[in-house]
Amino acid sequence: SDKAGHIPVYESLVLRAREAGLAGATVTRGVMGFGKRSVVHTSKILRLSEDLPMIVEIVDTIEKIEAFLANLDTFPKGLATIEEIRVVHYGTDGPRL
Repeated sequence: SDKAGHIPVYESLVLRAREAGLAGATVTRGVMGFGKRSVVHTSKILRLSEDLPMIVEIVDTIEKIEAFLANLDTFPKGLATIEEIRVVHYGTDGPRL
């Protein structure tokens, strides 16, 4: 439910990543989670939460990700993790690393 101006933070992050020319971004809504205050948020029908956890995954080189993160000072506080991944392209030509 956090906002950056008038739009949700996750939407603003994705739009900014696109403007920055990053390779890709995906938003996933969690079905259950808790944060710093240990309040559990869930999508169960009897406890429907409008404040479900959101994950924004942004893919690019480490240099571009770090430069992007350095320019998020206008956003509310958040948490970012940086993971090294192995990318495998697949299709009719067979796998390519």
